[in-house]
Amino acid sequence: MGRKDPVRNRDNTPRNNEMLPNTLTVVGQGTPASFEVTFDGEFEPEEPGPSDAMTIVSGTTAEGTIESGTQRFRFSGDVADVTIVNRGGLAPSSVVDPEIYVED
Repeated sequence: MGRKDPVRNRDNTPRNNEMLPNTLTVVGQGTPASFEVTFDGEFEPEEPGPSDAMTIVSGTTAEGTIESGTQRFRFSGDVADVTIVNRGGLAPSSVVDPEIYVED
């Protein structure tokens, strides 16, 4: 499932995957959680989906929530920081944090 319109750079030229060669994937594990990912380069959500409505992109940081499914981000550079917070009000023994995968 791809985008209908190419993603655009800040100067409105089409962006290609060579400019954002890395992928970060957040995989929900059935427990509500919040995440914050900071990149030291440029990034963007790979494909908008229902859970992306809860993702806030600001500067070099993406914040979002996930319970199930996946959220993917394409990026250049490195992942500078990842924070995961249990937002489900569940006991720590019953919480399974989302998994984070980085592909370059």
